[in-house]
Amino acid sequence: MPERSVVIASKVGLHARPAALFCKAAAATGVPVTIRKPGGEPVPAASILSVLTLGANGGDEVVLAAAGDGAGAALDELVDLLSRDLDA
Repeated sequence: MPERSVVIASKVGLHARPAALFCKAAAATGVPVTIRKPGGEPVPAASILSVLTLGANGGDEVVLAAAGDGAGAALDELVDLLSRDLDA
């Protein structure tokens, strides 16, 4: 299962608007994607409640993983999204 690490660029982290944008993009990939903090348990990336409970703040590192056809491309897209400031 491919994985990618990324540092969250949004100052507020994965809360409210940035989390909603991320979850929508994760669901749109068409592959099952999980997100976790290093050393933590993975949660479904398409679930807003699960993502909010991570408590991922701006500057925190998270690890994304996906399975299936197109998993690598899906992860690259999501890493690119989290690497941008989604607060604006």
